[in-house]
Amino acid sequence: MKEKKKWYDYLWIVSLTYLILGFFNILFAWLGLLCFFIPLFIAIINGSKAYCNKYCGRGQLFSLVGGRFGLSRKKDIPKWMKSAYFRYGFLIFFFVMFFLMLWNTWLVFSGIKNLSTAVTLLWTFKLPWHWAYHGTLFSDGTAQFAFGFYSVMLTSTVLGFLTMVLFKPRSWCVYCPMGTMTQLICRAKNGAALQK
Repeated sequence: MKEKKKWYDYLWIVSLTYLILGFFNILFAWLGLLCFFIPLFIAIINGSKAYCNKYCGRGQLFSLVGGRFGLSRKKDIPKWMKSAYFRYGFLIFFFVMFFLMLWNTWLVFSGIKNLSTAVTLLWTFKLPWHWAYHGTLFSDGTAQFAFGFYSVMLTSTVLGFLTMVLFKPRSWCVYCPMGTMTQLICRAKNGAALQK
């Protein structure tokens, strides 16, 4: 008998909607912070990776496109991509890129730099995205953060799709920086709980 779907099985729609909204209005990129903080809160409070296992809409999207629609080769991800060196190295690289994004945001907030209405894909390619910015009541720095954060979200989605096509549908989950961070938090929390 087919298991009845739960509400969280449809969170892939949220991930897809987020990407579409950011295409039309970049300020929607701020909503992506939910995908940043919710997994951390769940890991800190529960000591579990429930977000990754149940609530991650992006992982569901990869499962749907790669699995049900058959766009994945369904091959095992290489061992080096599963290694701690690669996962922690990618996490460090991700944080460096994230802090550079915050630095650029601060420069725009402080008036040192002008707003860049571009999305940077794969941390290298600047794509014009000016149509998605219609002005804001706040500082241009608000929009700069949105452009930067949307760049991070779009880049990680593209990487996820690439690994989905080449390997198994949810191969991105193996080296996802959020997954690595929540795993570290869970280990620390559960290790501390065992010592009590």
